[in-house]
This record gives sequence, C-alpha cells and structure tokens, in this order.
Amino acid sequence: MKTNNLLITGGAGFIGSHVVRFFVNKYREYQIFNLDELTYAGNLENLKDVEDSPNYTFIKGNINNEDFIDQLFIKYRFDGVIHLAAESHVDRSIKDPLAFVRTNVIGTINLLNAFKACWQDNFEGKRFYHISTDEVYGTLGETGLFTERTAYDPNSPYSASKASSDHFVRAYGETYGLPYVISNCSNNYGPNQFPEKLIPLFINNILNNKPLPVYGDGNYTRDWLYVIDHALAIDLVFHKGKNKETYNLGGFNEWKNIDLVTLLCKQMDDKLGKPIGTSEKLITYVKDRPGHDLRYAIDATKINKELGWGPSVTFEEGLSKTIDWYLSNEEWLNHVTSGDYQKYYLKQYS
Repeated sequence: MKTNNLLITGGAGFIGSHVVRFFVNKYREYQIFNLDELTYAGNLENLKDVEDSPNYTFIKGNINNEDFIDQLFIKYRFDGVIHLAAESHVDRSIKDPLAFVRTNVIGTINLLNAFKACWQDNFEGKRFYHISTDEVYGTLGETGLFTERTAYDPNSPYSASKASSDHFVRAYGETYGLPYVISNCSNNYGPNQFPEKLIPLFINNILNNKPLPVYGDGNYTRDWLYVIDHALAIDLVFHKGKNKETYNLGGFNEWKNIDLVTLLCKQMDDKLGKPIGTSEKLITYVKDRPGHDLRYAIDATKINKELGWGPSVTFEEGLSKTIDWYLSNEEWLNHVTSGDYQKYYLKQYS
C-alpha cells in the first residue's frame, strides 16, 4: 500500500502528532497533510520539529464542515486517509454528548462521503483508515479479553459515538465498496498528551502539589500502550493490513488505576529527589463518574501474528520516558494548562 497525498486528521493532537511525525520522517515520497481544528487538545507546538519539512502541509479546519471537506478532497485528491480526529474524553462526553456526535459521527461521515465522491468506483490503491477505541466493546469482568469479534456494548456517550462511526465505516465498505481498515486501541500514554488524561494530569498535579483525584475505589483496570508503539502499529495497518479488517491494538499491559498512580508517585519522587511516599500523600478519592467501565483488556494476537507488531517497551520503561519528557518540557505543560484548562479542571474535580 503506497500513497501520494495522505490526509491525517487530528494530527496536532496527542496520538496524531506522533503519527504525523513518524510518516513525515519515514515516507519522504509522500505528501502528508495534517488537518486539525486546533481545539483545546490540538497544539502545533507538538510538531515544531517537522513544520518546515517539504513533504508536510498543515491545514486548519473542522471535519464537521461538509463543504470544506469536499473542497479539500477536490483540491488535493487524497488517496489515503488516516482518521484520528475525535472528541475523546469520557468526562467531557457526559457533559456534552452532542459535541461528540457532531465530531465523531457526522465528521466521520463527511470524510467518507468526500473520499467516496473523489474516487467514485475507482478505489484501487486507495485506503481509508479509521482509528477507534477499545471502549466500544463495553466493560469486562475480572477475566477475558476484547477480540476483534467481541460484540459492541458502549456505555458512555464517547464510546457510543465511536461505535457509531465504526459502523458507518464498515457500512460504506459493504455498500459502496470503499476500502477501509479499522483499529481499536487501548489507553495510550506518552509525550505531548493533553493533561486531562490520567498520567499527564497527575504528573502536573504532583509538580504543583495538588491532589491526585482517583475515581471511586481506584480499582478500575486499563490496558496501556506507549504512543510511539501505537504509531508503529498504525504504519503497519495502513500499509500491510487487509481491506475490511479490524485490528485490536493493546499492550498486554493491564494496570489498576490505583496501582498505576502508586507507581507514578514513586517514579516522580525518585526523579524529583523527594522521599519515596511524598507524592502518594496527594492521592484523593473522588466521586465516581457515571457509567464507569470496570475493566478494558485487549487481545492483540491478530496484529502480532499477521503483521509482526508488538509493544517495544514495558510500562515501567514507557512511564519513566513519559515523566522525563514532561519534566524536560514544563514550559509546554504550563502553556497548555493555562486559561480555559483551569476552568475545566475546577468544574470537573472540585
């Protein structure tokens, strides 16, 4: 699978910026177009190192704008799409479900329609890659893993919107013959993640001696994947995955939230030269959020066997690298946690 003009949506966000950087640096023969609206979680500072690359173009725009998307495809005739743009924070979806419907469902349909209209029935060598989440599968008990055949059972407005967009992508494949691949990934962590998510939120709070808000009893379990490993997987799925196939991406790396937070506190204390146990004193249990799924765990056997992909680092190694990045980039962290972020934080956790 090769492409001339590749559109990456949401490329200024956390995962998207790592994917853009990877593709710009590896595929010099491709023209990489990064489409991002630059909402609260999109930040062009994430891509300073590639912004002047001759094979990279940034486009500011909203995938909810149907006419705008249509004109982009007419102008650039994208023969490949990696669709990452999404509203992705469960807490925000509980407060404003319609925002998630507009971006995650309508925005995806706008891209599908433009892709279909651009190439009509001549899809040879073309590919639409839709990035999704393990949350579409719902929740697991203490045992079992999500596979590509697990039935969808979303429990939050966020996961319901992503499940809907997955269904539309598959429907366009069956109805119109549109060539697609889908991947459903577990929780990502790493550099450049906006600090509404657990790991950067807690790093920032420890640096500022603020409480570490843990939902419920802290026993919710998630599978964690280092973001650079996710970018490597996306590269493999885009180029070597089979059309109309789904690939589950995970780290085989389950952690209860409270155990993760405890490890994070220990590593932070060590790196900051504080007595071990100092940061743990900041842990504060807060009211649980509605519809909180107990456990997610991905079976990534399929992509491992078919495409030879697997995680490159242990969680302890990846977490240490992540903390080091934030400690070396406190200016970036201070910048993104100013202004509206403070209002959001007070509303969510006070």
